[in-house]
Amino acid sequence: MTTWKQALGEGAVSGSLASILSTAYLVRAGRCRGQPAAPVNAPSHWFFGDTALREDTASARYTLTGVLIHHAASVLWGVLHAKAWGTRPQAKRLLPAAAGAAATAGIACLVDYRLTPKRLNPGFEHRLSTPQMVNVYACVALGLMVGSMLMGRRHAKPHAPDRRRRRDDVKDSPPPPCPAPPRAPR
Repeated sequence: MTTWKQALGEGAVSGSLASILSTAYLVRAGRCRGQPAAPVNAPSHWFFGDTALREDTASARYTLTGVLIHHAASVLWGVLHAKAWGTRPQAKRLLPAAAGAAATAGIACLVDYRLTPKRLNPGFEHRLSTPQMVNVYACVALGLMVGSMLMGRRHAKPHAPDRRRRRDDVKDSPPPPCPAPPRAPR
């Protein structure tokens, strides 16, 4: 089982990657609508109410707050993903890692939009289409997967040497010493 200390380390990396990738996508999706900051501003409605959901331009008040909220949430999901999935050997292979990250992103979406009060939703739904929302969570999954795999390689233990003697080792090693002859009884 992954310790909380390990999960915090891995979650900081994978959650940060998830945040960077999904924020980049939010800006891109907003740019397609002529308002690159609008989707990034949306999470700041936690503090500033519905005015943040209508804010189209970049500002320290809405954009920076939105980025910080989204980043903190992404790191939280990264930590939970690492705690639940981090030390499993299959978690560091491509397909199982992708499946685990997709499951975490799916659970995050479910929690964000079905289990939390509207006031604590990310607010992306006010600025993005449904396919764009799916892409945001796909970017979260990609960041979790890549971060988790990178951290797995970083913390991988080197393989223990094989203790069995190989045929090549036998050729190169000197023969075992001959046993001493038995003593005659007196």
